[in-house]
Amino acid sequence: MRIILKCVVVIVACLLLGVSLLADSSADSKQPCLTSFFTKSLHYTGEGMRRWYEEEGGFMEITKIPYDQLNCKKCHVKSCDQCHAKKKGAKLVFSPKKARDMNTCLPCHGREGLTFRFDGERDHLDVHLAAGMVCADCHWRYDIHGDGRFRPSMRDPKGVRASCQTCHVKQQKESPEFDSDTVSHQVHGDKLDCAACHVRTTMACYNCHFDRFLKTGTKKGNFVSMKDWLLLINYEGKVTSGSAMTLVYKNKKFIAYVPYFTHSVSSEGRPCNDCHLNQAVIKMQKGEKVPVVDFKKGKIVTWKGVVPVVQGKLEWAFLNKTEKGWQPVPSKEDPMVQFAAYGTPLTEEQFNNMAQEVTPEDFEQKKKEQGSIK
Repeated sequence: MRIILKCVVVIVACLLLGVSLLADSSADSKQPCLTSFFTKSLHYTGEGMRRWYEEEGGFMEITKIPYDQLNCKKCHVKSCDQCHAKKKGAKLVFSPKKARDMNTCLPCHGREGLTFRFDGERDHLDVHLAAGMVCADCHWRYDIHGDGRFRPSMRDPKGVRASCQTCHVKQQKESPEFDSDTVSHQVHGDKLDCAACHVRTTMACYNCHFDRFLKTGTKKGNFVSMKDWLLLINYEGKVTSGSAMTLVYKNKKFIAYVPYFTHSVSSEGRPCNDCHLNQAVIKMQKGEKVPVVDFKKGKIVTWKGVVPVVQGKLEWAFLNKTEKGWQPVPSKEDPMVQFAAYGTPLTEEQFNNMAQEVTPEDFEQKKKEQGSIK
């Protein structure tokens, strides 16, 4: 009876989703095998990528090349087979198990693959990965197939729904419960997103040399992967983890700042002095810029630690890829700057809070003053 029931469930799911189970179905098929809500999902449309490239002061203002003419879309899912098709002899069969395999996700979500590799080399894997979790433990249902409504970006309020609160507060899946009595949780309250304290560093694909990308048709060798710093950016009124993407095209420079969740999570929050009155903050207070990425003696040099995103206070080296390697862009013009994915610079109040020297003892004292500790 159980076997029959499972078969019925799978068949009904396939019929509802329009899943291709034909022997001649192809993982490279350009025709969508879903005619229902999936065709409006971000996995299918890739709309966030297009929007932040073509609109909102995006990089197309420099390149003049429409998104449709780039090969960026090759990852965006046009068929169920791309995630679900599994070879069985000479045929392709539908496999829910294959879609749960992280090796199915990582070829497209390459930054996460790089994150896991970098963290593995440094012996501090993401706490969820170390516990044996996979992407589908957090990203399922609407995150994968959509909900039938068009979303302009994954950062849209209902674009990607996976969140720390889903498990750690609402307990939709059994997990360590959020402790509201923790000192840092009490003091920061709703001013801080979980990622600001619990994401170690940002994964960044730095300095995409767009000229060579168009010429070679591949990203390999045309950018630099780095994971040495964490940007803090404002998103929906909260300080959260962020990243930056710099690009160069015909000696024109561009940088986009975004809220970004790198899957490099620690169960313990960072110490107070990682953020409060750190070296980057001190530099900014002196009126100096923070060299997040510099180029010295032919080598790329990166800042280490937390950096607040304050308008006009960050400095980046922009490089061309030549036969001799990376070389500074000769143009002295300032880069075009975009704040994408609904991110904005830190407010004056948010920065001033970071400019205060804070210790755990200060936290405890404040809790006592608030009457949290009797």
